[in-house]
Amino acid sequence: MDLKRLLSYVRRAVDDYQLLEEGDKVAVGISGGKDSLALLYALKNLQRFYPKHFTLTAITVHLGFEELCLEPVQALCQELQVPYEVVPTEIQKIVFQHRKPSNPCSLCAKLRKGALNDAALKQGCNKVAYGHHRDDLIETMLLSLFFEGRFHSFSPKTEWERTGLTLIRPLLYVPEADLSGFQNKYQLPVIQNPCPADGHTSRQEIKNLLRTLSQDYRGIKDRMFKAILSASFDDWP
Repeated sequence: MDLKRLLSYVRRAVDDYQLLEEGDKVAVGISGGKDSLALLYALKNLQRFYPKHFTLTAITVHLGFEELCLEPVQALCQELQVPYEVVPTEIQKIVFQHRKPSNPCSLCAKLRKGALNDAALKQGCNKVAYGHHRDDLIETMLLSLFFEGRFHSFSPKTEWERTGLTLIRPLLYVPEADLSGFQNKYQLPVIQNPCPADGHTSRQEIKNLLRTLSQDYRGIKDRMFKAILSASFDDWP
């Protein structure tokens, strides 16, 4: 996938759900994975021509894994001329050494969200952008269906009244396979996830199941995606 195609996906999502408004200051949450790096790349290039003017900053919540090297991400941010902040935390110690919950991903996500939001507010941001893509949307729906007994998935835009921040997901329409292609074409400096739970989660099991279903039933992900978009979820704009 080239940049033009990525931008077409992102602009469609931005326009369909009014994700960007005039004067927005957006904090892009950077994990170091292909999704968040592609999001940063897309928003920076969208910024050049989008009629509503907005500014960007990039923020990484460092979980405390010593082997995580963020220099390649810092270099990309310098190249794109986007300010970059690394927020040091001890989240990995809290999750894996102290509390040791049965579902570490849930606690980690909650702590990361809090640290990212605090950093975004200190920088004067009013919006936070996550790199969740189309496959994440479908997987979340299946997780909700299998483990909660309801048909639901995350919203393209969520307003947090307590903080005044708004969460946006501009990659909503982008298939993960296209993001992998974009990563390879533009040589994004993807950083290996050092988390010991990576690849051993319920989401990974759902991802594997979805891969099998896609092989057996051509177009099934397209139909699932269409079903989600056509549903009337209360928290969707």
